[in-house]
Amino acid sequence: MNRILVTGSLGQLGRCLQDIKSQYSDFEYKFVDVDELDICNLEQIQRLFEDYKPDFCINTAAYTAVDKAEEDIQKAFNVNADAVKNLAEFCLEYNTVLIHISTDFVFEGNKTVPYKENDFPNPISIYGASKLEGEKHVQAILPKHFIIRTSWLYSPYGNNFVKTMLRLAETKTVLNVVNDQIGTPTNANDLAEVIMQIICKEILLDKNSELTPIYGIYHFSNEGACSWYDFAKKIFSIYKIDINLQPLPTSGYPTLAKRPFYSVLDKSKIKTVFGIKIKDWEQTLTSILTDR
Repeated sequence: MNRILVTGSLGQLGRCLQDIKSQYSDFEYKFVDVDELDICNLEQIQRLFEDYKPDFCINTAAYTAVDKAEEDIQKAFNVNADAVKNLAEFCLEYNTVLIHISTDFVFEGNKTVPYKENDFPNPISIYGASKLEGEKHVQAILPKHFIIRTSWLYSPYGNNFVKTMLRLAETKTVLNVVNDQIGTPTNANDLAEVIMQIICKEILLDKNSELTPIYGIYHFSNEGACSWYDFAKKIFSIYKIDINLQPLPTSGYPTLAKRPFYSVLDKSKIKTVFGIKIKDWEQTLTSILTDR
């Protein structure tokens, strides 16, 4: 039975992976969060790999406080780059396949068509730079890896835009939301499903001597594109919340970190290689909210 180690298990994606583990009962799972595994702690990583010897490691642990990272630069790079390097080295030693989650923030956002995996990354924030550094470590150290870049992640868990909008609507009658940053919301449940499909396909390919597993970078988000304003408008529409929602340019909402103005991801590669069908962002948002 293949063993799967999931880091950052109490985060959005980690929780969603726990929700679907019963659907993939052919695997043994170990879910760990920072209280059991601080991925910055080399001794803890070594001990865990020695004891568990995972066949797959899904790294969902990350420093994701985008604005705070501009001031806490060392911590961002420790978690998003140095710790990822350590994970990659132990994955190499124990012949473990690493599935590492990255971000659309590795791009500067100057394009007007979706970003492909081979487009030149040029982050404009510390968060994006630290995540790109982590990607580079994985690529340099570990041949057997899948780097999945995603965007605008939300779920029933943790802190995310959907929950923030619903919370603000409880106390505000007017809400200003940025309308000139374009990307794609991603349902963490859909991303969890895709990760498990990739693992299943990798095992199938690995067992077939005539086929070679296709490792590398992949993009995944839901289909379509919208602004944060459009995203908020859809959330309130689903819940039938009456609020005065006003579009706001980025210049009217200054933040410590710069955001890409356009970070839609091209999913052609992951759809072709793994035969994955991707839901539209509005469709899957509706399902997650109406199930609450």
